[in-house]
Amino acid sequence: MEVMEIRFQKAGQSHWAVNQLQVQAGSQIVVKFNHCQDLAQVVRAQDLTPKEVALDEIVVERTAVATDLTHAASNQVDAQAALHQARQMVRQHHLLMKLTIARYTLDRHKLIFYFTADGRVDFRELVRDLASVFKTRIELRQIGVRDEAKLLGGIGPCGRQLCCSTFLGEFVPVSIKMAKNQNLSLNPTKISGLCGRLMCCLQFEDDMYEEAKAALPDYGERVQTVDGPGKIVGMNLLSHVLRVRLDGHEVPVDYDLEEIKQH
Repeated sequence: MEVMEIRFQKAGQSHWAVNQLQVQAGSQIVVKFNHCQDLAQVVRAQDLTPKEVALDEIVVERTAVATDLTHAASNQVDAQAALHQARQMVRQHHLLMKLTIARYTLDRHKLIFYFTADGRVDFRELVRDLASVFKTRIELRQIGVRDEAKLLGGIGPCGRQLCCSTFLGEFVPVSIKMAKNQNLSLNPTKISGLCGRLMCCLQFEDDMYEEAKAALPDYGERVQTVDGPGKIVGMNLLSHVLRVRLDGHEVPVDYDLEEIKQH
């Protein structure tokens, strides 16, 4: 059975549905999801069994046409205006929350606001007021700082657009161990993204660094070089160059892995 991975927002959460229309990756489709009609983009389509993916209760209605895209663009303009008004209402209710973005479903049966907050927020009165103003169903979704960066986008320390807002569908676990494997400075300002958390890209090459590290002697290990015995005090994992402090010498010397024998 051919299924497809779809997203309602660029680099947003992925959902799986049966590819009834036999559409290709990149196609825009109109679907029925959570009792609302919405516009989605196909990320990929492939043959998989239901056991391999968790299919969501999504009804694929048709391929999107020009009027659907125009309607979605108009909805986005209105959602931006609604966001500005909703932020004023949050201040009036004295709620400790920050609204990030807003979006309408394609049929405008639901207006969704995404927000960040340090803890739980009682926004029941706010929802009632929002519903009375915008005359539609209101949904508030609390997100974390990584999700906020994904939704807002931006330029990372590398000078490129954020990975999370361009192609990452789901966040992957990132640990400080990955930074250590790559011999990076553990200064938080050097290894953190715009969200303030460890950069997602630390995970991309971690497997390669792990393999390279396993093939090399460890720090402090005694080795035999062409110039005599010494101790490893540094290394370049990817180029397989080891820095050795020879016995009786203060200045370390770089050697290729082939020039070294382990004790």
